[in-house]
Amino acid sequence: MQGFRIKLGELYGKVWKGNMVKVKKKSDFISTGLVAQNRRANFDYLIEEKFVAGLELLGTEVKSLRLGHANINDAFGVEKNGEIFISNMYIAEYANKGYTSHMEKRERKLLLNKKEIIDIINALSRKGYTLIAIRLFFDNRGKAKLEVGLGRGKKNYDKREVIKNRELDRKIRLKDF
Repeated sequence: MQGFRIKLGELYGKVWKGNMVKVKKKSDFISTGLVAQNRRANFDYLIEEKFVAGLELLGTEVKSLRLGHANINDAFGVEKNGEIFISNMYIAEYANKGYTSHMEKRERKLLLNKKEIIDIINALSRKGYTLIAIRLFFDNRGKAKLEVGLGRGKKNYDKREVIKNRELDRKIRLKDF
């Protein structure tokens, strides 16, 4: 029975179904790269400064992020006791959880340098500034990072002007062909 021997390392990532073994592809998991993006952030806000921050996450949250189950469209930053937290960021519950899990929309601490925290707190104290989540990704080392932008909300006429300029650029490109 030499051909039946299974190494311990070969069991990782395999799902048993009856007598058949289905191997999960590595492409199903996100090890580096984009997890979620807030595409409306640049349309609704005039982003003046961007920061890349680490996130304080639980284990089931990281596993859920690796599967791409996150939404940051409504996420915004708040200041509490000299620290910056991200609110309203949705990370779905991990399906294969054990006895513990996480709340899907809880406040998560942003890990920033002290100077960056002071800059953000000073800007948030000014009228009209907001901290918006722009994109959620895993860096080259596999750590979860959140790109946040410090910006002001755009007025409706600013949005109309952006749409008008975009349509003009599109017409010019079509004429060139």
